[in-house]
Amino acid sequence: MTFGFAPSSATSISAFSTPPGGADSVNRLARMLEPAEWASAGIPLLRSPREIVSGLHSRHRPTPATAVVAVLDHEERLTASASFMRRDTVAADGWDFRNALLAHLRRVIPHDLRRRTPVRTAVLLYCRDGDERWTEEDGAWMWGLRDACTLHGLRCGAYITLTGGGWQVLGEGRGGRRPSSLSEPAPLSDLVTEQQPALTRTGGGSAQALRRSAAR
Repeated sequence: MTFGFAPSSATSISAFSTPPGGADSVNRLARMLEPAEWASAGIPLLRSPREIVSGLHSRHRPTPATAVVAVLDHEERLTASASFMRRDTVAADGWDFRNALLAHLRRVIPHDLRRRTPVRTAVLLYCRDGDERWTEEDGAWMWGLRDACTLHGLRCGAYITLTGGGWQVLGEGRGGRRPSSLSEPAPLSDLVTEQQPALTRTGGGSAQALRRSAAR
């Protein structure tokens, strides 16, 4: 069975409920990860973060408050992805973010809970206002991504922010000016053509994945 990409049009996470008893500030703080915690969690490094970011940016065209969750195989080929909006009325709570991420993962790819060791990795690209510095909202997304990966049998991968100044892999110190939340997404066909020579020498995994997505 082949699992493709979820529609790039954003959907709302308003249907996901908060935990019993409400989500007060103390509980919300417990459901977020500080940069030091994230950096020490053994998150696998992306070999080509710019290519992953550029591909997701072209495929989903995120605007501020849009989250894009993507699943990569062991060769860092893009297997599936989905995008959705974070409503301003929803508090920055890792519980809600976890529920939204898990629901979208279940729609685009089967779980790997029967495997002893995860073979696929989920990464999260979040487009937001502000600069590249860590915020409590980022910490809640990190907590939500880690928990959603555990519940879906995936390895927790990179958390990437996309702002007006560019993109940033938090906890790694890697980033770039393009793409950004203000830049026009490059056509997927152009992106594949541009990346083809370099990727051919390293196996062409990301180019093959982008070619498949463009064909769909």
